[in-house]
Amino acid sequence: MSIFDTLFGKTKKETNEGGYPASGGARASILPVLPEEIYESATLELQDVIAPSALKIEPKSINLGDKIARTFFIISYPKFLTDNWFSPIINLDKVFDVSIFVHPIDTSLALRQFQKKVAEVQSQINVRESKGMVRDPMLDTAYQDLEGLRDSLMQAQEKMFDVGVYITIYADNDLELFKIENEIKSILESKLIYIKPALFQQEDGFKSVIPIGNDLMNVHQKLNSEPLSSIFPFVSFDLTSDKGILYGVNRHNSSLVIFDRFSLENYNSVTFAKSGSGKSYATKLEILRSLMFDIDVIVIDPEREYEYLAEAVGGRYFNISLSSDHHINPFDLPMPREDETAEDVLRSNIINLVGLFRLMLGGLTPEEDSMVDRAISETYAMKDITPSSDFSNIEPPLLSDFEMVLSGMEGSDSVVQRLIKYTRGSWSTFLNKPSNVDINKKFVVFSVRDMEDELKPVAMYIVTHYIWNAVRKNLKKRLLVVDEAWWMMKSEDTASFLYSIAKRGRKYYLGLATITQDAADFMKSPYGVPIVTNSSIQILLKQSPSTIDVLQKTFNLTDEEKYLLLESGVGEGIFFAGMKHVAIKVIASYTEDQIITSDPSQILSIKKAKADLEETENT
Repeated sequence: MSIFDTLFGKTKKETNEGGYPASGGARASILPVLPEEIYESATLELQDVIAPSALKIEPKSINLGDKIARTFFIISYPKFLTDNWFSPIINLDKVFDVSIFVHPIDTSLALRQFQKKVAEVQSQINVRESKGMVRDPMLDTAYQDLEGLRDSLMQAQEKMFDVGVYITIYADNDLELFKIENEIKSILESKLIYIKPALFQQEDGFKSVIPIGNDLMNVHQKLNSEPLSSIFPFVSFDLTSDKGILYGVNRHNSSLVIFDRFSLENYNSVTFAKSGSGKSYATKLEILRSLMFDIDVIVIDPEREYEYLAEAVGGRYFNISLSSDHHINPFDLPMPREDETAEDVLRSNIINLVGLFRLMLGGLTPEEDSMVDRAISETYAMKDITPSSDFSNIEPPLLSDFEMVLSGMEGSDSVVQRLIKYTRGSWSTFLNKPSNVDINKKFVVFSVRDMEDELKPVAMYIVTHYIWNAVRKNLKKRLLVVDEAWWMMKSEDTASFLYSIAKRGRKYYLGLATITQDAADFMKSPYGVPIVTNSSIQILLKQSPSTIDVLQKTFNLTDEEKYLLLESGVGEGIFFAGMKHVAIKVIASYTEDQIITSDPSQILSIKKAKADLEETENT
């Protein structure tokens, strides 16, 4: 007889060919065994597969092979049960099983029992009054509660149930079992809920918890409908919705983290992680899956990590550098939308250009700021671009036109001298040319890796501004990804512009995803925290000890969440969406992994395999 049969009380009477018991009996004999009988006797049933290798039942536990199990039952509840009181138990990161048995009680029977109990309590109150004793608040409260519940039962607003809650915990040894038991007890006792081990009833307790639906313990407490609803077990932290993309797997309960950023109050996200912890990998995975849902994606790539992805999905890749053939004219003007005027667009563009020149020229005095603002307006006017112009048939000015206008103003020598390197110097190839990039594709990448570090913030500002103008032209679902956003946070003007996109993007159906490995620098900016608070999704992956305290304060992390981020592996962390957050592990399929990987060894292997394939085809 198998261990499974012993555990579940199943027996099998073995007989021989003559129909008599195989052991004992007058007609017991040795008969030949047919080959098919040998085959059938060796067939494994499901119960043989799932049964433990050994079983030992002890007074306070059961040994199941290499595991120890102990079953508990709830013996007492407080007067009031709060919502989700069971949630801390359900969400414990331990191995355990829970069974909840709910046996309805006939209302007429419950009312008769209540009638008797109400009479007893009323009698005790009357006796105390007749003896002149002080009123007992506990008796008065009990009487009011009984009367209230009896009224609810009579009006069919409540029903009564016999409820049994059994918990079986598992561990590798007695010490671990003891620790888990104390943890569960302390959580429940803090809520005035008490449990006891099923002493000398571990077998019945274990059978009551496994999913066969037999309540062999019969340890019940009477609860009415309202407190019973508070035991609802499906309160595990979950972020699975009926639409959206798969971000990863819930590390606590292995459910899928499926979410649609465009279903939240804003569509922005921030991702913080140390170098090599998988932040770009997770972002590229989101991009790849977003493209399948007809979402346009634009990326500002400071490290040339998205080039292969753009090639794989048929996107466009622009390399922005001093020697590049791709140029963006900062004086370009977008077409006004239906709810905008040409004056609004021109004014907004002038303000953004003033911010750009502050960044390019290393800051401006108030006098210089006013002068630059006036010079920009006059530069546009020189090309017949005024608040009443039709922007569909204009030729925007270049930076050299701005220099010419500025040089004719009194007191502009200092500004002009600083500007010359952008118009006639070594940096003129970057800015002083008409725009020749077209972002009319589902996936577009602007790489600034080859741009000099001194010019990177300027390049990212110009690219972001160009993208913003393109986004405003027509309403489409878009995602703008700014990788290594700390570059833009180094300057107040670029950080301010990024924050304005975070605030205004929702109006244009744009989600902004900012990614950075330098959380400390990001948060030092006066716009760091506002960008975080204007982002409905926050993703925290593995962190370094030097930045974890800043993030703990910003995101109100508990100590457990803090240590989880410090100890997480690559692609692991915490995913915040609105008011919910879960521990997440980013997982990609094999095909996705080959497209988005940033691991140098993997990239070399892919390139080698590709070269070998081309060589084979050529031969």
